[in-house]
Amino acid sequence: MHEVVVEKGSFTVGEQVLAEVDDEIRAATAANHSATHLLHAALRAVLGSHVQQAGSAVDSERLRFDFSHHTALTRQQLDEVEAMVNRWVLRNLPVNVSYGSIDEAKKQGAMALFDEKYGHTVRMVRMGDVSFELCGGTHVSKTGDIGMVKIVAEGGIAAGVRRIEAVTGMGALEYVRHSRNIIEQLAEMLKSSEDELAAKVERLLSELHSGEKEIAKLRARLAQSSLDNLVTGASNVGGVKFVAAEVEAVDVDELRGIADMVRDKLGSGIVLLAAGIGGKASFVATITRDLLGLGYNAGAIVKQAAVAAGGGGGGRADMAQAGGKDASLIGAALDAGVKAIESQRAKTNG
Repeated sequence: MHEVVVEKGSFTVGEQVLAEVDDEIRAATAANHSATHLLHAALRAVLGSHVQQAGSAVDSERLRFDFSHHTALTRQQLDEVEAMVNRWVLRNLPVNVSYGSIDEAKKQGAMALFDEKYGHTVRMVRMGDVSFELCGGTHVSKTGDIGMVKIVAEGGIAAGVRRIEAVTGMGALEYVRHSRNIIEQLAEMLKSSEDELAAKVERLLSELHSGEKEIAKLRARLAQSSLDNLVTGASNVGGVKFVAAEVEAVDVDELRGIADMVRDKLGSGIVLLAAGIGGKASFVATITRDLLGLGYNAGAIVKQAAVAAGGGGGGRADMAQAGGKDASLIGAALDAGVKAIESQRAKTNG
């Protein structure tokens, strides 16, 4: 039974048609299919006889083989499996197909899938002295027809089930050529020989890490200086100190951290900070505990500021954060926040 797509013209039931197989696609598919048998045998040889096929898929471009195994394969195990498969390919082992009953196949030692239903007569595929399985698919005549086998991926897909993806023949050549081009480009970009490429990248990463640590130290010093300036420039309304300012921060977490440090340095007071992050306005307000009992509320302050920037938000009385849609309105938003502080001060006096 075959399904077809009529691309041009039409035909009717009972009409004779001619089906043609694309030899190049068929050969590539057969190579990938035969490679799954060799891969299965190699995995059992390297990992143990507990390995069983749990699924597979082949086409003319690549193969996928799922198998039972409890842990990820190490780089050494993958290399060993790949080398074993390619040695069998180079031996150009004969691939023989035979037919018999399921009982005869089992007596001869053919591997079968436990959940597969077989008829009275089964098809057996033997590859030299390394693989003997029940299979109804297309295969090469000799393992040498597979060409090189290159494993390109390995990973887990379910509990106790791993998956290997690989390419063969011209697909493997194209994969190696692509990888080779990347290596050559990196070597040229980094002004390094290919043998020293990994060491060069490692040195660059180390230098980058050191540079990031130095930048972090400089940012900390600048932040400390900025904190001192913010505290020194604190305003006063009715005897209550407050800081309302725009600062630089890479994210809301950093903005909140700066606000906490300014509050701690104030000792007693209100802090409202804003920062432009990703083109939007972010606000954080925090109040020292001694002022909470007097009726000051960080949530109300930050909400009024955010509304002025086209946003909203709120939070607890001691700490709240909010966002605005337009970072260009931060100045007006801070003014609105100051008015909220003054309003709350007026209420406490009342």
